[in-house]
Amino acid sequence: MKKHLIVHLLLLSVIAMSLLSSSCKEPQTTAAQTTTHAPMSVYERVSTSKVLHAAYITYPPAVVRDPKTKQLSGTFVETLEQAAKNLGWTVKWTEEVGWGSQIEGLQTDRYDIVGSPVWANPTRARLTTLSRPVYYSGIGIYVRKGDRRFTGKTTAINNSSVRIATIDGETADLIARTQFPSAQRVSLPQLADISETFLQVSTGKADVAFAEPFFGSAFLKANPGAITNIAETTPIKTLGNCYMMKAGEPQLKQALDVAIEDLQNSGFIDHVLDKYEPSPNTFYRVAQPYRVVPAAAR
Repeated sequence: MKKHLIVHLLLLSVIAMSLLSSSCKEPQTTAAQTTTHAPMSVYERVSTSKVLHAAYITYPPAVVRDPKTKQLSGTFVETLEQAAKNLGWTVKWTEEVGWGSQIEGLQTDRYDIVGSPVWANPTRARLTTLSRPVYYSGIGIYVRKGDRRFTGKTTAINNSSVRIATIDGETADLIARTQFPSAQRVSLPQLADISETFLQVSTGKADVAFAEPFFGSAFLKANPGAITNIAETTPIKTLGNCYMMKAGEPQLKQALDVAIEDLQNSGFIDHVLDKYEPSPNTFYRVAQPYRVVPAAAR
């Protein structure tokens, strides 16, 4: 009897130890419990809402804002709205931004896209997602009328005595810093109008400005003979005009690229450029990525 009691007590002790051991273990969770939801991408957000929120910089003729109605028009406005329509979306223009702050707004999801033209460069390629170019711009070198110091020798601009008019955060500012680091920069604030850089040159406050011929032509209409483009046939840089999105958005880029290419192939963008161009070839069209083989060559 005593022997059986001892055995019984030992058995109870083993059971108690087992229960105590299991209660001290960390609770196990299932795979479903440990799964965390990845944040929604911009593409997923736009695809769900069917609304593409776009910021912009007023930059004629790509983005023009009517001072009375506040309505936007221009080459990039019409192209984005048509591309979005073809994708089943609508564009909501949200806010005007500055050259230096536009990337920050994308990173913080204040808007989905910058709907005004952004020139593709390595810095923007590293920090953002860029669409295929809608069209290209050749950048001219503007100097005061009669100033021949840099004609045929643009390397002379890279001198500490030379002053380049720039706008903070704008691509011309990047050109000045990277290609002409020894020159001085006469900096204007982000929201300054491009025409102000020409004014700096024409009044002698700067020696050089880099800009598209479209803006040079507009300035010369109001100020005949004030400046001249010494790189009319050989632009200092040729840059693609792109839409800019948040970094890491390949699906949004693909959707927009296909929609833009469709508008280029259909002639829509040619028609839009013809509508806003002050003179032929102010902007460079994107070349067709194919060739037609003559029947006789087959």
